[in-house]
This record gives sequence, structure tokens and C-alpha cells, in this order.
Amino acid sequence: MYEILSKKVLNEVTKMMVVAAPEIARVCKPGQFVMIRVNETGERFPLTIADFDREKGTITIVFQEVGKSTLLLGSLETGDMIEDFVGPLGKPSPTEKKYGTVVAIGGGCGSAIVYPVARAFKEAGNHLITINGARSMDLLLYRDEMETLSDEHYITTDDGTCGVHGFVTTVLSDLISQGRKIDLVFAVGPVPMMKFVSKTTEAQKIHTLVSLNSIMLDGTGMCGACRVHVGGQMKFACVDGPEFNGHEVDFDELMGRLNAYKEKEAISEKQWREKHGGAS
Repeated sequence: MYEILSKKVLNEVTKMMVVAAPEIARVCKPGQFVMIRVNETGERFPLTIADFDREKGTITIVFQEVGKSTLLLGSLETGDMIEDFVGPLGKPSPTEKKYGTVVAIGGGCGSAIVYPVARAFKEAGNHLITINGARSMDLLLYRDEMETLSDEHYITTDDGTCGVHGFVTTVLSDLISQGRKIDLVFAVGPVPMMKFVSKTTEAQKIHTLVSLNSIMLDGTGMCGACRVHVGGQMKFACVDGPEFNGHEVDFDELMGRLNAYKEKEAISEKQWREKHGGAS
């Protein structure tokens, strides 16, 4: 059992929890994830580690309430226990190398995943440019943390309520058109966002990494739900990734897999909300 040490509501759909997990905190690296089972009858699902503190023995997770299992997790409070909290899993991000100029892009909840990776890129001596994107100002995450960390920091919102009125690719395209030398782009967010970030950098052959954490299920490579073609070869996001070369990912196939169980997921969520009076 793993105790929730603190809980914070970040916006209407996103919550943050700090969990006591000293054995994981001692060895985890940026880019890795944990498998969670809230209670004995709950399903297992993966969440990428948003932060860790080796001295305190804690792991920070940030998640959107998008279905039954995340609603169940979000209903827990400080002092409650999580049944299973397993990790670290997945390959860590390649952050130890000094690339030169790194652009780290977070879309929506993806900014929480980008943060520890961006911090590691900065600690390795890279010039760090960060781009935080969301549909609106209320949904922006980690803006202060990213700004403090970065050599250059940009914000974009789809509706123009904060920063640049546009998408993360708007700023990225501007940087490229200015002739800026970019050695690596790291992007995490909705699949369409990662697809178009990869398309934006492909012509200039800028090495681009994306995280396919959103398609993972059991986290061990056994279920096969996270399989996707990368560079023409079948890969499993959980054990071969979750990060891959964005120029090689078959994003159309990926989006198809993500939509495969939407109807059943919606039914499960509806039943949970009806049972709990719509509470979260």
C-alpha cells in the first residue's frame, strides 16, 4: 500500500498527487512511468512520473480524470492508500547527453511529463527552450516551473487567453524560420499535437522525440494494446519506449488504436459517475 501525502487540484480536469514510494524514488529517471491499481478490484493503468524526490522518497503524479480509473484515483484524498504502485518502468529519456539547443514542448497534461525531462536536459548543460501549450489559460500546467527552468520560455493557447494565440507548432515554426539551430525537440501531449510537431521538424531533419505514454495499458508488453509501427517495425510503447523518433511513428495507426475502446470506456465512466453521483 502506498500513501498519498498530498493532493492538489490543478484545474477542472487535472489533479496532482505526491505518493510515498521510496524504493521507486531512489532509482527512477526522467521519462519512466509507474503502474497503478487504486484498489483490489481496480484496473491497472500507467502514469508517467511527473517528478521525484530521492531524499523524501516521494513520486509525483499528474493525471486528467478521463475515465473510470482516473476518476477513482482522483476521488482519493491525502492520507488515503493506493493498492499498487509499481515502477520504475520503461526506458528513461536520453537526458545525460549535451545536445546543444533543446526545445521541450508540453501540450496540456503533457507539460507535467515534460518537466522532469526538461530539467535533466538543462542540468546536462543544454540551452533549454520550452513551449507550454493548452486550449486555454485555465488548462496551462507548470508554467512557472518551466519559466524558471528555461533559457527561453513560450506559452501558446488555442483561444488566445494567454501567450501566443495559436498552437505549439506556431512558436516552433517561428523559431525554425528564424534560422535558429535546434539540436533536439522533445514533445509530449495529445497525439495530434505530437504528429504535427514531428511534421514541422521533419523537413529540417531536427531529431524529434515523442512519448507514446497515452496508449499504454498493462505496462509489461504482455497485452499488446500499445503496439504501433515505428520506422516500419512493430514496437510496444511500454517496453520499447515510451519515447520514440517522431519522424518514424505511424501516428494514424496510433490514433486508431486510441479510439478503439472509446465507446466502452464512455459506458464505464458513465456507470461510475451514476453510482457516485457525478463526484470526482
